Amino acid sequence: MRYQPLPLAEQVAVHGVRVDMSSPPGGLQVLEEVGLLAVPGVRGQVIYRAPGSLFETRATVTPGGDYLLMFPTDSAGHDPTEGHCHYGRAERKVNDLVAFRSSDGGESWHGPSIAFDIDYNQHGFVPFIPRAGSRLYAFGTQPIWDRYRRDQGLRENAPIGYRWSDDDGHTWSGVRLIEPGNDPGFTGMSVMRMCETEAGSWLIGSHEADWSHRPLQTRQYVLRSEDEGASWQLLPGARGGGWFASGFGRLDEGRPIDLGGGEVLLMARSPEGHLWQARSADDGSTWSYPEPTPLVHPDAPPMLFMLSDGATLAAFHHNRHHDLDYTGLDGTKPELMADRSELWVALSGDGGRSWTEPRFLLANALEPSFDTPFRNHQCSYMDLFVDRGTIHMFIPHRWQQVTCLRFPETLLADLPTAAVF
Repeated sequence: MRYQPLPLAEQVAVHGVRVDMSSPPGGLQVLEEVGLLAVPGVRGQVIYRAPGSLFETRATVTPGGDYLLMFPTDSAGHDPTEGHCHYGRAERKVNDLVAFRSSDGGESWHGPSIAFDIDYNQHGFVPFIPRAGSRLYAFGTQPIWDRYRRDQGLRENAPIGYRWSDDDGHTWSGVRLIEPGNDPGFTGMSVMRMCETEAGSWLIGSHEADWSHRPLQTRQYVLRSEDEGASWQLLPGARGGGWFASGFGRLDEGRPIDLGGGEVLLMARSPEGHLWQARSADDGSTWSYPEPTPLVHPDAPPMLFMLSDGATLAAFHHNRHHDLDYTGLDGTKPELMADRSELWVALSGDGGRSWTEPRFLLANALEPSFDTPFRNHQCSYMDLFVDRGTIHMFIPHRWQQVTCLRFPETLLADLPTAAVF
């Protein structure tokens, strides 16, 4: 389906500079079809536009070679005028996890179809394909109605679980819930990508949130399995011992990534103004305490990926932070939400010990049309995979449409710095 382009803004702020959409600087292009300002060489298409809202977009190349994209969006019984469809705000079913599939390298997409026919809401799709075998997994938060509580500020904490598919993601098993051996009742949130280590351990980040505090508190953990998901441990320990940024009481949405040789990097979200990271040298068994990186970032998730050479990390970040008077995660706060409007990238060839100068990739170019900044600027929670030298990037743009961008992986090394503005 081809969607009509949404109205463009006359100007947008990029790196603190007002940029005129009729004459962008440095050879940048306005992609009217998708409503983004981007560097040359980027192609874009809108795969889906929600009648109400949608949330985290995640995609993978299936074992059979198809592209599989999933995200939660309004369910058939949900009235979009009643509010957005995030599971944490719902006391009844408001969303479905839907799937789109491409069998021609992303040229065309077929969907949406309902991925899992279940009676509860979904948070997102964490795709995972172990090195051995052809089984495709879907990990994520499982807010099963009688397995999690919504009172006392715990409405986003739920069991973490997974399904698997042996037919390339066409049909799926029932859910298997993770009950860590050292904390069987653990509940949290997991929507960031996971990893498998060289030794075969499975690692997924999960955090718990307590919204009864003002501002809210979060604690970051890692779930680890040495036996292909049969049993799990919660790290750095049972609840009460999770990681947080001192002075803010928060650290969340951790993304582990395998570096090889027993080394694993975890990058996490913080309201402090930078992405934070922790490191393990023993296959994810023990970890350094997280500390800030030099990568400027607001209260938004890490978007960390390994490039196809298996040695270069790409950390996409917003390179903006204006919420200097932190009072909590507030979707109505213009300075916080506007900071999600740009995507920059820094590269590392030494496992995240040092990073290149940030380079600009894209920015939102649409005219604000929603009542809340939470949606007007949103270019965060991006996902990507690299296939045969091409990056396929998926953005839940303004929590309104799934935007797919394609460009050569080699483009990352030639992106402009802030000097273009």
